[in-house]
Amino acid sequence: MNQMNIGGIDLNLLKVFEALHDESSASRAALRLGVTQSAISAALRRLRDVYADPLFVRTGRGLAPTLRANQLKPVITDALNKCRQSLAMVDPSRNDFEGRSVTIGLSDDFEIAFGRRLMLQVAVSAPKLRLIFRQTHSQVVAHALMGRTIDLAITSGGLADRLLSRRVLGEGGYLCLADPASLRDGQSELTLEEFVEREQILVSSGGFIGIVDEGLAARELTRKVRASTTHFAALPYLLKGTDAISTIPSHAAEAVAQLAGLALLPCPLPMPRYPVELGWRTSALIDPAVIQVREAIETLFKQQT
Repeated sequence: MNQMNIGGIDLNLLKVFEALHDESSASRAALRLGVTQSAISAALRRLRDVYADPLFVRTGRGLAPTLRANQLKPVITDALNKCRQSLAMVDPSRNDFEGRSVTIGLSDDFEIAFGRRLMLQVAVSAPKLRLIFRQTHSQVVAHALMGRTIDLAITSGGLADRLLSRRVLGEGGYLCLADPASLRDGQSELTLEEFVEREQILVSSGGFIGIVDEGLAARELTRKVRASTTHFAALPYLLKGTDAISTIPSHAAEAVAQLAGLALLPCPLPMPRYPVELGWRTSALIDPAVIQVREAIETLFKQQT
């Protein structure tokens, strides 16, 4: 491969690379950048020459990045963001984040509970900034932050890496969800005996054991799990028309109950509280876009208390 010099490369090609990786489609990348699809195709040919790699291969679902493209993505996006930051330094008061996005890693319970309100908050403070919600959980969140696939994280733990900063936003508990039609008239709580007798829907990344099972085991009790799901968003469809219940974090339970018309019940089993934390790469603190979203998240959680 010939040695490349940055002086001989059109740096606009990096914007095309970023758009192709994000959109997985030449036509969508063209729409995003306001150019023709043929211009995107020509840029991709030049990118392939520069990096001596196909970078994106066509599949039945669009363009899939190669291993080299996935390795390049965080480096290129970081370089482009630094360029965007330099322009923001000219007039920091403008809050002009045209073309910028901030990726927030969170599990879907946090997305259900806070996503819409966070969108509204950011729309006021940084109207041209796009939010990207990406599914994570405490076991993978540190890796996602350090790998630069996310910029910020809302999580319940998992932020112990020394290169990460974190701030406690609050703490949460658990509530039960049920179809109101499955409850007695005026029933607002379950006894522990009723709780154990009802079939239950477990939300778990593993699919077998949850924190409820651990609490019941300490009392030498077990429950009847009818089904398991990895997504909180599925609960309205799984609970409606059944006698089953599900015990989930209270912030998600309240949001799901409000939207789906499910009943909220206190959990008759004493459950531990858990911390809700905001995490970010310490080095990202100088990025105005990340700061805007971080402050919006902190404001949102302050309003909760």
